[in-house]
Amino acid sequence: MSLLDVTGLTFNYADGELYNNASLRLFEGEHAVLVGPNGTGKTTLLKLLDRELKPDTGEIRWMPGKKIGYLDQYAKIDQTLTVRAYLYDVFMPLFDKEREMLAYYDQVAHVEGIEQARLLERASVISDDLLASDFYAMKSKIGNVIHGLGLDMEILDTKIKTLSGGMRAKIILGKLLLEEADVLLLDEPTNFLDVRHIDWLAKFLSAYPKAFIVVSHQEDFLERIAKTVFAIEGKKVSRYKGDYDFYLKERVQRFEAHHKAFVAQQKKILETELFIKKNIVRDSTTKRAQSRRKMLEKMERIEPPHKSRTYKFHFPMASSTGRDVLKTEDLEIGYDGPLVEPISMTIMKEDKVALTGRNGIGKSTFVKTILSRINALGGTFEWIDTAKIAYFEQENSFDETMTPFMVVHGHYPAFSKKEVMSLLGNHGIDYDMANRPMGSLSGGEQTKVRLALLRHQKGNVLILDEPTNHLDYEAKEALKSALLAYRGTLILVSHDSQFYQDLCDYEIQLYETND
Repeated sequence: MSLLDVTGLTFNYADGELYNNASLRLFEGEHAVLVGPNGTGKTTLLKLLDRELKPDTGEIRWMPGKKIGYLDQYAKIDQTLTVRAYLYDVFMPLFDKEREMLAYYDQVAHVEGIEQARLLERASVISDDLLASDFYAMKSKIGNVIHGLGLDMEILDTKIKTLSGGMRAKIILGKLLLEEADVLLLDEPTNFLDVRHIDWLAKFLSAYPKAFIVVSHQEDFLERIAKTVFAIEGKKVSRYKGDYDFYLKERVQRFEAHHKAFVAQQKKILETELFIKKNIVRDSTTKRAQSRRKMLEKMERIEPPHKSRTYKFHFPMASSTGRDVLKTEDLEIGYDGPLVEPISMTIMKEDKVALTGRNGIGKSTFVKTILSRINALGGTFEWIDTAKIAYFEQENSFDETMTPFMVVHGHYPAFSKKEVMSLLGNHGIDYDMANRPMGSLSGGEQTKVRLALLRHQKGNVLILDEPTNHLDYEAKEALKSALLAYRGTLILVSHDSQFYQDLCDYEIQLYETND
């Protein structure tokens, strides 16, 4: 029996249709991933399944009584709570039961006989319930999740309002995993996770006894967790009953079969239309022509096969630098105190460097320090005087009511409308997307708009802070190709080892201070 049935789903945004008569079935305990290019509506589908959005037409039916856990990294939570209070709320019903049990034991001392036996029986029933619910393993369970996601137990007493965006996202994910819902809907759960914590999450989900649907652009992660793949193709949701490798092979075969069927039908339609045009006016053949016309009207048309978007990323070069591009000497970074051990290094001309380290350790802080956006706490850094820096910031600082066209035109006011649209098109942003508010675009689409702003920003040093977050496979490959072709110096902050290992010459890893 299916856990979820979606039938006849149609959903439109103001500027276009995402789904048209789509269907989907999820079975109990099924481990599924949802894939598709940026902008095809993966996040929207999860919101529809969570009832955060309503379909224009169609039906979404969940099996009654099932608990759905939806990962929303932008959820509004009480910022004054400690992490402990936020996470322990998952077990609050069990804490209430424990208090009730202890109250019965307190009363036992003040009564005798039948009343005492009755109270002991009630307390015993609750104790059995708590044991069955693994209540006494709660602290161990919380510790496993906290360590698995790359946090320390000391964070339990930290106020949520003091956490970085990455740590906050981990806490939200951690609570969701602790709740053990009947089905998990996870949108980009690996964002802000390092390689070993992604490994932990993959093992956790693979062993998860219940169902999930996961959206992610990290192929190695998908390969490890998927038993079923839902692919958004041509405003429909196709089901591939197999792992991610099976999907990749089967997708090619289905595309080829679809393409052949589409071409054959188009040929038949053209031949039929020519026959009708030629014979409709002749008395001797008009009935045959009318019959063909009716057949054509009833024909179920095959949609043209969906082609992946193409990207033309490019990072222009200014004049070259000298040999030693950036030198740091005992550089200390942080805010109230140093985050990492003092940094001494030299980055040379045309080096491609990956800046790594656990999430929250200070990689973005390091970048902002060497860009003089925040002050160093100690030590020195020095850029060569010929350095011209182009910078991709991790955080999106745009007004979400602005459209991509407005953002790019504001950055390049001398560009004509045609030049702006061409620039956006090279980065996978079509006409409809270009005229929608930034806030309505997917994370991947917003990233592509921000990458477009670097297209005509000539530099000889390129600093990219997590540029692959939310990007689909095709876009990541195009970005990697453009960076390989770049002849300047590259400093790349990334947690995506598959992306930077074939791209960068070496890693600079930040280590937490011992103070």
